[in-house]
Amino acid sequence: MSEGNDPQGKFMSAEEAVRRFVKDGDLVTIGGFTVSRNPMALAREIIRQGRRDLHLAVHSHGQAMDLLVGAGCVRRIEVAYGGTGRFAPTCIRFRRAAQSGELEVEDYSNFQMGLRFLAGALNLPFMPCRSGLESDLLAKWGFSPELRQREGKLARHKAVVTENPFGDTGERVVLLPALTPDVALIHAQYVGDDGTVRIKGLTFLDLEQARAASRVIVSCEEIVPAAYLRQDPDQNSLPHFLIDAVVRAPYGAHPTACHYFYDYDPRHLNMYRREAGEDESFRGYLKRWVFDAPDQESYLAQVGTSDLIRIRANSQAGYAPGLDRR
Repeated sequence: MSEGNDPQGKFMSAEEAVRRFVKDGDLVTIGGFTVSRNPMALAREIIRQGRRDLHLAVHSHGQAMDLLVGAGCVRRIEVAYGGTGRFAPTCIRFRRAAQSGELEVEDYSNFQMGLRFLAGALNLPFMPCRSGLESDLLAKWGFSPELRQREGKLARHKAVVTENPFGDTGERVVLLPALTPDVALIHAQYVGDDGTVRIKGLTFLDLEQARAASRVIVSCEEIVPAAYLRQDPDQNSLPHFLIDAVVRAPYGAHPTACHYFYDYDPRHLNMYRREAGEDESFRGYLKRWVFDAPDQESYLAQVGTSDLIRIRANSQAGYAPGLDRR
């Protein structure tokens, strides 16, 4: 997009977006879900630029989270689940880093993480619920009280259990701390030339994550006229004034899926599973698919046209019905 068509300066390359808006030590949240609509082009750029000590906050996430953890970009994570379905029921590099102690981990349920992002989006300090009272989620803390005192991005408590102040029965409620990320990374199908975002299919927690964050980077499959998006305004997801950077990145979620554009790539995810299991082969994966492919165009050239065609989505179903998923 030319500068004349971008008066607010939102449209830029992945390299510029990461350089301007993602800093070492940031609290970063990633949109998408396990093998669906991960902002992979942005994650690979973060690795290329060598960001360190990131604090991730995600609900159920997969490939982008695992790649960032494996590349050494992440110091701590707040998470509900990390996996890529049958390819890795638990994300491979995430599991190794957590078990070795290289990664500080605090876990919540999916519902709890959703409420925490909702609290951040509503500019509330916490969100009450009844979830987790009889589970170990509230009893076992991943971050120590000393770390919480030292690190300003961490809540002083994982959660607080208290009595309902509006009742007289001694009912217990759980207060969950809000999440307010420094930056949210989202991948969408469409962005208007004014920055309006349209996500097709399930939005997961992307909308709450974006509204809770101070800065929002959106990669997308297509940039379309704002007038086109205004024809069906009820289908739009995020307003232009929330978005700081837009990166046009066709197949920007590969090897995860992007509804109505392409399915997840079983060949690539199986290959990743094999190579992520050992440190040396994982370094080889990073070299080939991240450092030797310095932008999205060169990455797609390595994937190859035939594989991109193979995962192309059916325009009616939104996925690839005949895809061999083994």
